[in-house]
Amino acid sequence: MTIADWIAGIGLAAWLYLLLLNGRFWLGSEREDTERDKYETPKVWPRVTAVIPARNEADMLPASLISLTQQDYPGEFSIILVDDQSTDGTADVARAVISGSNHQVTIVRGAALPSGWTGKVWAMHQGIAAASSSEPKPDYLLLTDADIGYGPDVLRSLAISACAKDRAMTSVMAKLRCESLAERCLVPAFIFFFQMLYPFPEVNRTASRTAAAAGGCMLVNRKSLERAGGIAAIRNALIDDCALGNLLKKQGPIWLGLSDRVMSLRAYDGFDEIRRMVARSAYAQLRYSPILLLGTIIAMTVIYIAPPVMAVFAGFPANALAALAYLLMFIAYQPTLRFYNRSPLWGFALPLISMAYVGFTLDSAYQHLRGRGGLWKGRVQAAK
Repeated sequence: MTIADWIAGIGLAAWLYLLLLNGRFWLGSEREDTERDKYETPKVWPRVTAVIPARNEADMLPASLISLTQQDYPGEFSIILVDDQSTDGTADVARAVISGSNHQVTIVRGAALPSGWTGKVWAMHQGIAAASSSEPKPDYLLLTDADIGYGPDVLRSLAISACAKDRAMTSVMAKLRCESLAERCLVPAFIFFFQMLYPFPEVNRTASRTAAAAGGCMLVNRKSLERAGGIAAIRNALIDDCALGNLLKKQGPIWLGLSDRVMSLRAYDGFDEIRRMVARSAYAQLRYSPILLLGTIIAMTVIYIAPPVMAVFAGFPANALAALAYLLMFIAYQPTLRFYNRSPLWGFALPLISMAYVGFTLDSAYQHLRGRGGLWKGRVQAAK
């Protein structure tokens, strides 16, 4: 066998593994609405407090905060917004939005970021402390981002499944905006890659060690969080949602799924905006390891880029093996494209899209070397 045959064979084996043995991640079968329908409503609805870290989110709050104040939830529900050193009038906008709300909404002025904490986790810590100091204490904390919008019965849905299975965490991957050219090209792939790294069925299987969460929407059992040492246990985590998922899976069952009714309101109108979003944490995902970075580049090349190239230019049998790998890649991407209402033909572009993400990851490593790792909203907070 030639080197080309080996590369093509490895690529095909990788896609067979991903489709058949990686938790069937590509099917996107874990859905918030169908999960809710499996269980009866709780006899006593739990008390829930939403905690929203908000740094310069004045443009997001008129939609996101309103969606929370309009939740059709039968139990006690309150909201705490932590204004994390904003300079754009975030707190003033929040006060205007909550005027006339039927829910208790508290705005906490965030303190300066201390050493050893990442910004979002520090803001969440302050909000959780405020929620936990109330009496009676909340049973659950809805840790959510300021750019997330909710359908009116989402909290009811999350509470039903969380109570039925006594979960430490129930998390939903918000449906990202997919309207601009950059979003149509890159957003579905972002969700596809995330599910490939953290197969949702494996996250949700109690016996599996795989753990993850989506930081935009996490319904957390307060007592489970306290047993785990509180949010301070992940104080320096840049990828805080997956760190929290890993922490809480040691305390009890967790669940992660997709939803059409939990939506990201943030627009990424250009490719550079998505690059910055990905580069913020991509190198942290690789534990700042040059060896893992090199391995990722090689793996992405063999799995995504080599199949279409070798299908056209390699000789037999490498071209046949590569063509089959390309076909499996195309098939695997289809459920994610359907979820985002994109044409199936985007499946042929996945190799090119993967090259963009390789570039974003390299940029993440470069920014880290420059001392600008984890840059977000004017703060550098990656590990040095």
